[in-house]
Amino acid sequence: MELLLIRHAPTAGNLARRYLGRTDEGLCPEGVGLAREAAGQMPPVDTVYISPMRRCRETAELLFPGREPVAVPGLEETDFGAFEYKTYEELKTDPAYCAWLDSGGEGPIPGGEDRKTVERRVLAALDGLLESLPEKGHAALVVHGGTIMTILAARGLPERSYYDWQVETCRGFSVVPEAGKLRVIGEI
Repeated sequence: MELLLIRHAPTAGNLARRYLGRTDEGLCPEGVGLAREAAGQMPPVDTVYISPMRRCRETAELLFPGREPVAVPGLEETDFGAFEYKTYEELKTDPAYCAWLDSGGEGPIPGGEDRKTVERRVLAALDGLLESLPEKGHAALVVHGGTIMTILAARGLPERSYYDWQVETCRGFSVVPEAGKLRVIGEI
């Protein structure tokens, strides 16, 4: 089975560089245009899985018209709690935010999730999905940048750190399961 891990198209919050986790924001006009443009570059897939968030559904529908996306709870972006929908400029003097930055983004977020909690949630959802997939075929996961970084930092081959897996909107990686890992075979 070949999987495409694709980050959703941009929203207004993404363009404003806001921490966008659980805010269920749809795509902005620029995001719709980018997804339409990227659709012609996507390989065909048998099934499309998404995070339950609106931005992922809208992106999937534009990238893979005619394929009904299947929502997979657990693949959502990090819950940014007190940092949600705020920018660096709005947070830069907040001691809790500074502590979170000093931790490399691994520490606790007030009212939100730490990276280990996100990893457990995302990998449990991914494992359930992988168990249900046929051995052969092609599937897409249209999810969040943080979700992709979490998956590949924990399971990706070649091994890289979390931030080394950052990906632009409407871009991603093609992977194949291999001995409990996901071997990256290309970029999208």
